Amino acid sequence: MSVSTAAIDPSVCAPMPVLGKDVTVPLVTGGEVTYAALDYAASAPALQRVWDDVAAYAPYYGSVHRGAGYLSQLSTDLFENSRRTVAEFLGCREDDQVVFTRSTTDSLNLLAAAIPAGCQVFVFETEHHASLLPWRDAQVTYLNAPRTPAQAVETLERALADRDPYGPALVCVTGASNVTGELWPVKELAAAAHAHGARIVLDAAQLAPHHPVDIAELDVDWVAFSGHKLYAPFGSGVLAGRSDWLLAAEPYLAGGGASRKVARRADGGVDVDWHTTAARHEAGSPNVIGVYSIASACKALTEAGFDNLVAREQELVSRVREGLAEVPEVQVLSLFGDDAPQVGVISFVVRGWNSSHFAAALSAEYGIGVRDGLFCAHPLVRTLLGSDPQDPGECGAPEAEPGERSLNAIRVSFGAGTPDEHIERFLRAVSELVSDGAQWKYRTEDGRCVPDRGTAAQV
Repeated sequence: MSVSTAAIDPSVCAPMPVLGKDVTVPLVTGGEVTYAALDYAASAPALQRVWDDVAAYAPYYGSVHRGAGYLSQLSTDLFENSRRTVAEFLGCREDDQVVFTRSTTDSLNLLAAAIPAGCQVFVFETEHHASLLPWRDAQVTYLNAPRTPAQAVETLERALADRDPYGPALVCVTGASNVTGELWPVKELAAAAHAHGARIVLDAAQLAPHHPVDIAELDVDWVAFSGHKLYAPFGSGVLAGRSDWLLAAEPYLAGGGASRKVARRADGGVDVDWHTTAARHEAGSPNVIGVYSIASACKALTEAGFDNLVAREQELVSRVREGLAEVPEVQVLSLFGDDAPQVGVISFVVRGWNSSHFAAALSAEYGIGVRDGLFCAHPLVRTLLGSDPQDPGECGAPEAEPGERSLNAIRVSFGAGTPDEHIERFLRAVSELVSDGAQWKYRTEDGRCVPDRGTAAQV
């Protein structure tokens, strides 16, 4: 079985420098190899530019907003300038607010805590759990997985038209699936939502690192994303968009920074005057370095030119899909079909293989890091695999033994920092594993498939 090794056109765009590009890892078969990080959808490696910017700022680190010292004032300026940089990156409208959070999950939970009483929420079952689960205090309608972008719009329009009583409503939708990488018709869904008096929040965790996101152009009400998927370090996120629901809600966290004035009452209680800016939902000492790293990543991606980044990534997507298509045992998962536009996220299963076993062999024998499981999108993956919603299987913790069919999938994901060699090594490894089998024995340990260090190679 052969796989074409045609190189990506170098004239499109060179990979952006990222941390870890020269890290080597040991192979169970002997020797070491440069690690191929192909799990960008979980966490992308930090851009070298971002790390350099953070390192340059670190000696000047200071607490923001309430310090009189030079470093505090410098850090405050940097923090608020970062807010403006993110607003520009997202094409925010004049009255939009940028609230800094810990992650996409945190951002959507913040919004869930701010929705008006009686708000109805509409979510497709295809969403990541960060979008699927935060709406515990709302009346939630879960929409079935559409099979075309047009069907997604039609499904939403019917659901919104049928809602009763007619009150506040919110639609939550992804921009790009974290399972299939497919782009969703965000602008059309936003138009449908607004036509029926609803608002819409865009989960851009997988979209923002790969594709321009413009709040005004898409006409969405809010956007949420994470720094660790946007080539910045862990621990920072963004919720950006309309301010009215956020200002009408109680602060997400109660504490210093969210309050403007606190006074004792004669009856022994306290009166609190909360901020009417983004600070209302940013109580406590903020993650200044995390915020600055997001702003740095936004600048780096903008300066690199999204047209170039998108063009190169589409070359990589085409290369991976063509290579996997040459292996008959591989089934690529898709909602909208093979021709649907997508970012660099592709999930698949291999006939005759447990997905965890396959992913473990890619790592142990080839130095390739991918992800296996249900990708915190259990209903979607089960739908794509044609399994019953009650079938067993957990995110990243398969129950089948190596060699047995599992109810999980394998996900390869890549982006602005991915070298051509990583893609070619991945495709070669898939072909060799399918045709020749693994060279090592594996066992399940703590829910993970791992090499059995006590056995000899099967060569």
